Amino acid sequence: MPKKVTEIDPPPGKKSLGDKIRGIADQLRQDTEVQIKATSRILGAAAQIAQNHDRLIDEVTEMVEQDLEQEEQAQRIAKAIGSLPQTYTEETLKQQFKTLNQAKAHFDIKANSWAALAAKLNQAPAVKSAPSPQQDVLSRLEGIEAEVTELRAQVTQVLTIVTEILTVVNQGAPNRK
Repeated sequence: MPKKVTEIDPPPGKKSLGDKIRGIADQLRQDTEVQIKATSRILGAAAQIAQNHDRLIDEVTEMVEQDLEQEEQAQRIAKAIGSLPQTYTEETLKQQFKTLNQAKAHFDIKANSWAALAAKLNQAPAVKSAPSPQQDVLSRLEGIEAEVTELRAQVTQVLTIVTEILTVVNQGAPNRK
């Protein structure tokens, strides 16, 4: 004769072993979900920081390249100014440049003829006052510094979120030793 299995109900207020296991499994699932969400947020923030970092590096590289180009251009202009006579004539300009367009582009002056170009050059001061490259560089560096400060704030936010998540996970996790 087979024995009849009877279910034993746990006393009220006490959980059965199955309920305890289900509770632990639910807690582990919740912890896993929290960790997945935290990891996702951390990876997203890290990707954003990496993009910002790359963009800043590109901007600094571009700025340095532009400064080098400006320096080279300034040296070429200084050499050209040094080799030209103080008074510009149509003949000296025609000897120096093949076309009127080349001469106008070189001096960055609008003129309709060689005579007009020579007249404008003779009226203009010997050295044009261009915006100071140092001021341009300083303003660009200040902008970059502001962005770096913003990135630092973002990193601090990410670290705060990670710390909060770890605190929540560690408080809610059962001993797994």
